[in-house]
Amino acid sequence: MTNYKIHRFPNSRIASIDVCEIGKQKHHVTGLVEIDVTLSRKKIREYNKTHSNKISFNAWLINVISSTIKKHETSASYLLGKNKLLIFDDINVSIVVEKNIKGQKVPIPLIIEKANEANIETITMQITEAKNKEFTEKEIVLHRKNQKFERFYYFLPRFLRRYVWKFLLKHPKIAFKKMGNVAFTSIGMIGKVNGWFIPISVHPICFGVGSIIKKPSVIDDKIEIREILNMSILIDHDVIDGAPMARLISDLSKNIEKGLNI
Repeated sequence: MTNYKIHRFPNSRIASIDVCEIGKQKHHVTGLVEIDVTLSRKKIREYNKTHSNKISFNAWLINVISSTIKKHETSASYLLGKNKLLIFDDINVSIVVEKNIKGQKVPIPLIIEKANEANIETITMQITEAKNKEFTEKEIVLHRKNQKFERFYYFLPRFLRRYVWKFLLKHPKIAFKKMGNVAFTSIGMIGKVNGWFIPISVHPICFGVGSIIKKPSVIDDKIEIREILNMSILIDHDVIDGAPMARLISDLSKNIEKGLNI
């Protein structure tokens, strides 16, 4: 008989599986974009040389995404009933911070609140503090801290756990409080992959940040080697139509390429 091992994965993976199951039912339209970040990364390097409080690329990207979405706020709205949209004044971004808990890498959620108002340094600091903060195995994806009901989440049968997520999506005010209205996930910093990954999300809009790859591009009729970011964008077609989607992606691409807010 072939030898094998059995590993017990952390409880947070159960919530992730539930999110994926519900997320597959969303009417997301996926855009795969390539964005030239050569100038932006140069600006970040120059900024960090002259400032004691450093900024990270992901923190800056969250800042630009939030600023842009604020001008296209329908894209981050929730469907309310059959024919209404609930548009929040704030852009709250849900990201995942990888933590080492009992020797295992565990994804822990973090909400960047009012990201459209926060500066890049503040967002960088929040992400850094989350990475350094001690978490327990009982932390779950529904919130940053456990509440009494949430402690029993993992003991519920599967159909009840998934009902929780369906309930959240039918009650946008609760969903916004628990998980924000924008999702941001980045695996591109882990390894260089020339391609895209497409996440699954229950948020109205989700960004999957891939690798930055050096590629030849035509700049002023000349071929140059540029730094190109691969990014996927999931947008809920229930809350926004194709033309506004295109305008959002166009504006976002321009803002990222010019290094907005640095």
